[in-house]
Amino acid sequence: MSAINREPLTAPHRTRNDAVLALGVAVLAVAISLMGGEGIRPDPLAWTLLLAGHVPLVWRRRRPVVALLGVVACVGPYYALDYNPAPPIPATILALYTVAATGTVRRTLLTGVAVLGPTVIGNGLTNSKEALESLEISGWIIAVLFIGIDVRYYRWYVASVVERAERAERTREEEARRRVAEERLRIARDLHDLLAHSITLIGVQTSVAAHVLTADPERLDRKAVAQALDDIAGTCRTARGELRTTLEVLRAHDTVVGAGAGSVSGAEDMRGPLPGIDGLAGLAETGRVAGAKVELSVRADGIPPSVGAAAYRIVQEALTNAVRHGGREDLTVRVGLWTADGALRVSVRDDGTGGDDGSGGGVGPSDGTRGFGLVGMRERARSVGGTLDAGPGPSEGFEVTATLPLSREDEVR
Repeated sequence: MSAINREPLTAPHRTRNDAVLALGVAVLAVAISLMGGEGIRPDPLAWTLLLAGHVPLVWRRRRPVVALLGVVACVGPYYALDYNPAPPIPATILALYTVAATGTVRRTLLTGVAVLGPTVIGNGLTNSKEALESLEISGWIIAVLFIGIDVRYYRWYVASVVERAERAERTREEEARRRVAEERLRIARDLHDLLAHSITLIGVQTSVAAHVLTADPERLDRKAVAQALDDIAGTCRTARGELRTTLEVLRAHDTVVGAGAGSVSGAEDMRGPLPGIDGLAGLAETGRVAGAKVELSVRADGIPPSVGAAAYRIVQEALTNAVRHGGREDLTVRVGLWTADGALRVSVRDDGTGGDDGSGGGVGPSDGTRGFGLVGMRERARSVGGTLDAGPGPSEGFEVTATLPLSREDEVR
């Protein structure tokens, strides 16, 4: 079956293998000749024509039609001289089969007509007895040609099945790589939102404690210092809890994915409840603890979880950047959410002095490198089919606006 399934025109070592096959068929022809039979006993000319008729078989797959013509050129005189008709039959059948198995149906039919037509017509006109025998031989030749055609179509079928299987496998691999890339991107966004927000608050609260300690050492405000340190501890506990939840989800994801390819959706369900607009009050409070005046206005109800989660993360990142890069102590941040025209509108505007370097609000990180805040917010908006704009405000500060359609129910990735 492996030999039948293999494409003969591209098979490896086909010339060497055909040479061995031609030698084996020639040995068989010699054995048949030595056993005797009808016709004149072979003489040197018969042996020469018989063995020469097997030489073209060496190139039967490289040049099928030429090989058949070579066999016919030697076998024709052999039969014309009325030698034993049996020995050349294997070589002739092999050449005809090769033409049928490697060529088109049209070429095969034309070859059969060219080989059988003159013989059948000639015998029919000259000798009716030989004409009947020619028809019997023609039946075997036609059968060989049809077997070759069937084998060719079978190879086409096997090749198409293999191609479909390979294409399906490539599709599965591409889908797996896409899911891995999406999951890595989601993890990067979640960790960025979590750590950037928490670290920014800790930094601001630490600065407040340091200012209280150094502003007037003789009149140390212990209550203010204790409050700042308590805020730092609370922020650390919150960040640690959220980080632990994220890591647990990742570990659960690895376990479920290891159980089978169809478990990806199950792993996505283990992420836990998505944050939504109900948590915006907590974000505003953390901004106030960090020293900013946060004005929150929410006029939206019945928001889908995916859209609410995207809005929450956008506000969280925009508020973090405003606190980090606002550049003034009496910073005011106005956060507004409302529904209009079938979409949730989000606006975060501050009156700070920070510019924009593309990092997502304000100047970039302190080391001058470009951050991922703006990129992450745009990805959050796109994940639910929305858009996001960020840049300097109309008069001062920095402004982030987003439009999130309410018709999408996709999970945030």
